[in-house]
Amino acid sequence: MGAYCNGDVSLHPVNGLPPSHNLRLLKQVHDNVHGYIYIDPLCLKFMDTEQFQRLRELKQLGATHMVYPGAVHSRFEHSLGVYWLAGEAVERLKTYQGLELGIDHFDVQTVRLAGLLHDVGHGPFSHLFEREFLPRVINGAKWSHEQMSAKMVDHIVDEHHIDVDSEMMRRVKEMILAGSEFTQRKDSKEKRFLYDIVANGRNGIDVDKFDYIVRDCRACGLGCSFEFPRLMETMQVMDDEICYRAKDCWCLLSSTQKHLVLILIILCLILVILLDLTIHKLFATRADLYRTVYTHPKVKAIELMIVDALLKANDYLQFSSYIQDPAEYWKLDDTIIKTIETAPDEQLRESRELILRIRRRNLYQFCNEYAVPRDKVENFKDVTAQDIVCSQKNGGVLLKEDDIAVSNVRIDLTRGKHNPLESINFFKDYESEEKFSIPDDRISHLLPTCYQDMIVRVYSKKPELVAAVSEAFENFQLRTYGIKAQVHATPEKKKRRT
Repeated sequence: MGAYCNGDVSLHPVNGLPPSHNLRLLKQVHDNVHGYIYIDPLCLKFMDTEQFQRLRELKQLGATHMVYPGAVHSRFEHSLGVYWLAGEAVERLKTYQGLELGIDHFDVQTVRLAGLLHDVGHGPFSHLFEREFLPRVINGAKWSHEQMSAKMVDHIVDEHHIDVDSEMMRRVKEMILAGSEFTQRKDSKEKRFLYDIVANGRNGIDVDKFDYIVRDCRACGLGCSFEFPRLMETMQVMDDEICYRAKDCWCLLSSTQKHLVLILIILCLILVILLDLTIHKLFATRADLYRTVYTHPKVKAIELMIVDALLKANDYLQFSSYIQDPAEYWKLDDTIIKTIETAPDEQLRESRELILRIRRRNLYQFCNEYAVPRDKVENFKDVTAQDIVCSQKNGGVLLKEDDIAVSNVRIDLTRGKHNPLESINFFKDYESEEKFSIPDDRISHLLPTCYQDMIVRVYSKKPELVAAVSEAFENFQLRTYGIKAQVHATPEKKKRRT
């Protein structure tokens, strides 16, 4: 291993920018999370384009501001935050292990650009556009904002004639795709650890999450106990992989781990080592945001209405056809709702009525929800409106599929049913030359034993049908599981609402 400084380290004055840069001549932005952010000249060329400035019109959390009024921050400021943290991360590695790892200015610039541009291909309304709208209009074809970001990078370079190294841009696109199923990076890549900084496909620890977790908590007025500076200051590259100190994971280490000789000696004196929560807090805070903010029942009701409005408008406006061409796609942002709302065209009447309902808070009515039993999660199949309709009893109100909306909410710790800590490698201290993982049976018993939730929520599109939809939903649970899996019955007051 290369030398690692344990004492106070004086990092380069401003995010590793070369001394030749006069800070007074650099563009600086004051961010409410990270303070002053200095934009280097190359990144500024990408930033000052209409394609990147479009991110100002994309709210980071989509429709969440309708429930959390402060959540009006945009993809623009998030992208600046990821740019800054990506530069901070690679500069720290360069400071501590630069000679050993061969990190040069080319690498630093590449990682910074990947952080800046990682969301430039994002669609309107956060993930709603690609996860809930597009699958219903493009007949099962796969599309992702990461792929569009890579296309948009090429489009910006060509459209604005930016003089940039082609190899750098190739790596930028690979880094953007590194955390998705469309990753182009192979294990044999040189300096593979650089691909884990912006979008980490190996274990989910990356500066993208560092920024949005803190930023979203702040915007929604929630507390955040996760502190990313600790991880950034203590991370170390071992065998071409970014590893973390074992004390940054809350775990129990057993004397059966024979390959950790030094730790065995310590464990002979100590029965249990209770360590910090930093890494687990990253995943736990993210899951809590999903549960209480991103998938809040009212937020999902509004999102379901937006999806229906977009579907009804798409035949006329054809904005789903923009997704293959960056030259057209960059024109799509959250303002498409205002376009629909103010257009006089009769073809958009149904969409306008749905948006008016949102404005007047006449939302789809949340009837009830249940958590899928743990033993059924692995083979769970999404519940549909048809499933609920088929479960209604004869007599009474006759429900139709178009009367019901269903939201199947998946919440996990980034690795589905698996413990994310198992995919992370750790080291004991800075003199160690060996990395190790922590198996599931060595994890603290205070941590969860199940790493994902599946929640089924049902909504009535018409207030007067709440009682009928609620009853059909309960019948569906009885037919599927033999029990009512929901925690409580739908309140009578809600059922009587008209």
